[in-house]
Parts: sequence; structure tokens; C-alpha cells
Amino acid sequence: MKIIVGLGNPEGKYNNTYHNVGFSVVDLFAKQNNLKFSTQKCRALIAKGEGYILAKPQTYMNLSGDSVYELKKYFKVPLSDILIVLDDIDMPKGKIRFRQFGSAGTHNGLRDIVNKVGITPRLRIGIGRDQNMNLADYVLSNIDEQSKLILNDSYMSACDLIKKFINGELCQDTTI
Repeated sequence: MKIIVGLGNPEGKYNNTYHNVGFSVVDLFAKQNNLKFSTQKCRALIAKGEGYILAKPQTYMNLSGDSVYELKKYFKVPLSDILIVLDDIDMPKGKIRFRQFGSAGTHNGLRDIVNKVGITPRLRIGIGRDQNMNLADYVLSNIDEQSKLILNDSYMSACDLIKKFINGELCQDTTI
């Protein structure tokens, strides 16, 4: 059993923001695989696939570790079988990086997961950074149309990597 956790904030007003890129990726993966987020368990919306679970924590971003901890405990999976999908302001917009291990970097949601659960594989989607905006304002701002085009391509590539992770084919650090 693999668990794919997309990070984001639960309220609808955050749907089109940079900080909800993780939700957007798992939503696309669910759509590609005809799955629906129809269950709420472990403080997350859940969609079940063949041998895997997609999860969108319903805690706020900075408390993502609470939900991931409960998912790990309930489904009894090792840390190596939990993939965290998240935004990354320190990477260029549209860049994708998979790592099995590593620090949380500047991401508070990932930092909370590392502190409460441990180090898990992660799939970071670069969202760039607007140097003219406060960091919190930027990650919670709406994604503009030009950026959506760039990110939509990244979402497709991220879904391909998620499939490889589920199938046990993604074993080395990868950057796209």
C-alpha cells in the first residue's frame, strides 16, 4: 500500500493558489484514474486506488503532519511508502524534483511532517518566487494564467512520476 499525500489548504478560497499545488496534482491523478475523493479519514479526504491511497489533508498546511501521522498509523505503512506532493518556492516555476530523503527546506507543511512523522519521499513542484511580494502573500495568491500553462505541464509530469512511485519504479532522485 502506498499513500500519496498532496499538500494544500482545505478552504475553497485557496483552490487556485500556489500553496495548493499538491492538491492540484493529486486531483489530476485522481481524475486520470477515475477516482473520487469520497471518504474523510485521518483528517484527510481520501480516494482509493489499486494498491494506493490519495490523500488531501484537511488540516491547514502548517499542520499537515497531524494528518500524515494519522494516515501512517491507520494504514500501517512505512515512511518509504508515503509520497508527499508539494509546492516549492525555491525552485523555478514548473521544475519538478523527486527525492527519497532530504530536509524540509523552507516549506512549513513539510517541516511539520518531518517533525511529527519523519522523513518521507517527496515530489516538489517549483512555483518560483515573486521577490516583490511577501512570501506568505505570494504562496496564497491566485495563480495567473501564464503560470497555469507552465504548471499544468508540470502536473502531467508529476502524475507520471506518481505512477512510477506506486509501481515501485521511482527509486532514484529525479529532476525534470
